[in-house]
Amino acid sequence: MPEDQSTKISIFPIMMVNFIGTLGLSLVLPFLVFLVERFGGNALIYGILASMYPAFQLVGAPLLGKWSDVYGRKKILFFSQAGTLASWLIFMFALLIPVVSVLDVSSNSLGKFTITIPLILLFVARAFDGLTGGNVSVANAYVADITSEEDRSKNFGRMSVSMNLGFIAGPALAGLLSVTIYGELLPVLAAVIISFIGTVLIALFLQESKECIQSFNNKKNNVKKLLAYEFGNCNESGKGPQPKLKDALKLDHIPFMLVVYFLVFLGFNMFYTAFPVHAIDNLKWSVADMGIYFSVLSLMLVVVEGPVLSYVSRFFSDARLAIFGAVVLASNFVLLSYSDFYLTYLAAVLFAIGNGFMWPSMQSILSRLAGREHQGVVQGVSASFTGIASIIGLIGGGFLYEMLGSGTFFVAATMVYLAFILSFRFLSFETKK
Repeated sequence: MPEDQSTKISIFPIMMVNFIGTLGLSLVLPFLVFLVERFGGNALIYGILASMYPAFQLVGAPLLGKWSDVYGRKKILFFSQAGTLASWLIFMFALLIPVVSVLDVSSNSLGKFTITIPLILLFVARAFDGLTGGNVSVANAYVADITSEEDRSKNFGRMSVSMNLGFIAGPALAGLLSVTIYGELLPVLAAVIISFIGTVLIALFLQESKECIQSFNNKKNNVKKLLAYEFGNCNESGKGPQPKLKDALKLDHIPFMLVVYFLVFLGFNMFYTAFPVHAIDNLKWSVADMGIYFSVLSLMLVVVEGPVLSYVSRFFSDARLAIFGAVVLASNFVLLSYSDFYLTYLAAVLFAIGNGFMWPSMQSILSRLAGREHQGVVQGVSASFTGIASIIGLIGGGFLYEMLGSGTFFVAATMVYLAFILSFRFLSFETKK
């Protein structure tokens, strides 16, 4: 890609895609745990349902990331967004059919729950969205394509801002729509409409970020072509084959970065499973309380990842911001364990500062290490690592909460504190430039 291409393509359309995708997801976030219980599930089933997306993304994201290197980012983003639209249609159908019991379970270790037809459809919807859910990794590769080195951290911060704006608007909109006589149906219908708008936006307004799209040798096996195991000669120099997955993993420091990603997401997802149940059991929160909390948290994230990060990044490197953010983020989980209303909101402040500094900085470091040629495949592999961590964290968080209650947040904090210790190695990456 020519050096000046970053000045020709605006980041705004991909930010809108990011916002729309998050808005659709966050619409159901405040009431999903209540919906699972209504359909017969318990906290464990909620954790397993939440893990369906990352579990199937584990399969889909690396493939879609690799395809984006081959066919271009725009085509794969369109395919991924269309899959999200289809998944919300399945989700909406689950709300419209009768609750029919398939299996009753009563166990000392698993608890009591009932498998119902609508609950099964929720699992199908989340699984299908995960399978086609390469939009985050491909969007990150897109941003790396169009961004110069000096603007990399700032633009990843902007992507995080667009995501968190979706998390502000989604819960608030869900709260307004769910109080009608239609209950959860209107928020889900809104998610369908929003996903459709996202699909149209990609088709009509998003420019392709890669000038050089790989072409296949027609003599190659069709299955290998489909899975992108065979590449044509198309890279930065126009000569030689594109790197494969195993080649990307051999890049300097990439495996180490993936380990840190894994620990951070492990802690994150223990929190995401435990907190809604903790809020209901210990804080006695309602759907509205949950929606307000997530909206406030996301608003603070927007402030931190927008003007605050843009300012402090002038004075501190990505490595230092990531280190500082990690220790603050871990400390937020410790405060959550005290089950106090005011400490919970103080924890939200720490969450916003820690995540707002750490995550865009880590994304910037990873994209810099990947280089131009490896963006799609490296972002896809990172999505797989975070997917594995999400599966373990979401399901493990449910089990841990049954055993430890609020003590689960100490386990989550431990994971991120480990990432904090390891992140000091990021400083050596800067000295070796």
